[in-house]
Amino acid sequence: MKRWLQKTLIVAVALLTFGAISPNHEIWTSLQDKDISKHAVDPSRSDDYSIGLADSLADESSNDNSESIEELFIMSAKKLSYMKFGTKVGPVIADEFDNIIFPKIEEAIQMTLASSGDLDKRRLAISEKPAGDYSEKIFNVYDLQDRKDLIRFHVRTEKRPQDGYFYNFHYHTANDGFIAHHSIGDIYWAKDTPPKWLS
Repeated sequence: MKRWLQKTLIVAVALLTFGAISPNHEIWTSLQDKDISKHAVDPSRSDDYSIGLADSLADESSNDNSESIEELFIMSAKKLSYMKFGTKVGPVIADEFDNIIFPKIEEAIQMTLASSGDLDKRRLAISEKPAGDYSEKIFNVYDLQDRKDLIRFHVRTEKRPQDGYFYNFHYHTANDGFIAHHSIGDIYWAKDTPPKWLS
């Protein structure tokens, strides 16, 4: 099977299943070229349950590869954001999120990917499950090899006296030890208490 088709299939399955199916199952090894030994498969990768961006689509054109990896990260980021919002918050803030907040999240992801070096050689992933209840975490972009976060995206529920509740979207980067609070924007909820995340 052509190498690019195989890797595209692996990434597609991983994205559609949110990492529940590991790309190193027996089916994937049987799809590999016959000249590649089955013993050459890295057994440590089977423990990774991140969205399948760890295996980059290494192919002849590295420029197209970088763009496709970037697109996969952005698609995954949007899915994880809406997963966090759930069915109660999502429909209410969807328009403002899509038009104001998400373009800034996309820009931050692009800056992180650009500053992380050669994407063909680096194994980056995006976390697969946002935090529920009233926790802030939406998703993290991290290095699979080092197991260290590069950027963390959060949303905090803030109660402002006489104004009501707002969702404050922000991110933290590894460059400053996740100390600085990089604001993305705010979305107004209402005067009544918002529901928990993932509800």
